[in-house]
Amino acid sequence: MSQVSWRAEAALVVRVKQAAAERGWSMNEFISIVLDVATDPSRAAHPGGELRERLRRAGLLAPVSAPTSSPDADEVARAVRSLRGETTITHYVIEGRV
Repeated sequence: MSQVSWRAEAALVVRVKQAAAERGWSMNEFISIVLDVATDPSRAAHPGGELRERLRRAGLLAPVSAPTSSPDADEVARAVRSLRGETTITHYVIEGRV
């Protein structure tokens, strides 16, 4: 067995600790499983979307929140009208300034 040092942003370390704790695992166990699943093609059910499938099968995908509703059409129309005459990102792209 080998030992590896890992440097990461504090917020990521907190999320990894939480994810591991939610499963009753140590951080080491969680990181080892994630990396094993991410690098072992035999853990995928099909070639397309291999990594996502492997992570899903290992129970390591973050939960996906429900889609939000679309804004009201009248609200969108009001927002568009309020931008008339304003410089938009499209103008900057056309001018090559982005």
